[in-house]
Amino acid sequence: MLPHRSRTSVVLFLAPPLLLFGGGVLLPIVQSLFLSFFQWDGIFPMEFVGLENYRRLLFGDDIFWTAFGNQLLYLVICLVLQVGGGLLVASLLLTITKGREVFKVLYLMPAVISTPAIALLFQRIYGGDGLINTMLSAVGLDALARPWLSDVSTVLAAVSIPEGWRFLGLYTVILYAALLAVPREQEEAAALDGANAWTVFTKIRFPHIMPVFITTMIMATTYALRGFDIPFLLTNGGPGQASELVTTYMYKTAFTSGHYGYASAISVFIVVECLVAVGLILFSLRRKDA
Repeated sequence: MLPHRSRTSVVLFLAPPLLLFGGGVLLPIVQSLFLSFFQWDGIFPMEFVGLENYRRLLFGDDIFWTAFGNQLLYLVICLVLQVGGGLLVASLLLTITKGREVFKVLYLMPAVISTPAIALLFQRIYGGDGLINTMLSAVGLDALARPWLSDVSTVLAAVSIPEGWRFLGLYTVILYAALLAVPREQEEAAALDGANAWTVFTKIRFPHIMPVFITTMIMATTYALRGFDIPFLLTNGGPGQASELVTTYMYKTAFTSGHYGYASAISVFIVVECLVAVGLILFSLRRKDA
């Protein structure tokens, strides 16, 4: 048991971040939950409607379910690029003996670039005379060129890729640090027994980094489910609802339509969605690890 002075020190050090977390995260969630039971336009008095906002959300709003489907596809693309790509790049970094630190810095740079700058960059890349279409024309594939942000068949992937690229380096560094902690003696012993590189990875490296991988999956999943800024800046959910996400729909419901109660119900759904996703990740990966 900690002595009294040590307990006091722990409380003093933990109090500021806990207060910030409570005031910046928990309090807005509670306020949104409270407001979700009301109809309010931000000006006139609130009108209590009970569960009407949730009934409308789940059973009477086709745009919401379109946005939810888009959000799931957006999540899959982000996870493949960020976690899958990060694990691949981190594994490749282990094979590099020179210039490793330079590569880590280059991969991490997008995470420190401002969101508007990233949106502006990809607007230029996706433009009619942008990098992608120019490269396609250069190799004789003009038929594949298109307005990537205006085509309903490509716009969702187009707004997902910048988000995946943005945090690829962050998750690469996290997974790379975890891979460095894998005991080399086990890998060498497996190699002496005739195990190939894939067997070493699946039987030794990946099980060893599983706790870090679970944490990385949770971080990437919750952030993608709350993704807003880059899709909003690139397309504002268009064309139509082709790139509408739950988060962009919530924003427009509140600040464009003025339905703050209904927008609060959507925000509560996002919180529940994140909690369910975290639970599924913990259940599936830990069960597989066991």
